[in-house]
Amino acid sequence: MQVTELRIRKVEGEGKLRAYVTVTFDNCFVVHNVKIIEGKNGLFIAMPSRKTASGEYKDVTHPISPEFRTDLQNKILDEYKAGHVEEAGAADDAPVSQENGNM
Repeated sequence: MQVTELRIRKVEGEGKLRAYVTVTFDNCFVVHNVKIIEGKNGLFIAMPSRKTASGEYKDVTHPISPEFRTDLQNKILDEYKAGHVEEAGAADDAPVSQENGNM
């Protein structure tokens, strides 16, 4: 599976949240609202989630294997650290980068 597009939208004033990411796989499947968060040990990604009736948050989508999660996180954070981000309020139709590597 290939990450064919990443869109990273930087956010300001949201506590530890640094950006929202949209990931496109194989030019045919998209995942919105992956978050880049500043934690105690540095940046990490959080998958899209929803709040359940009991108040817990459950991931809506997530990688099955730890290796895939690590690869995905590395791709996203590398783009973010390289400065390939849209500023808050930027147009949603402009891709930040296109990747051609296998995941």
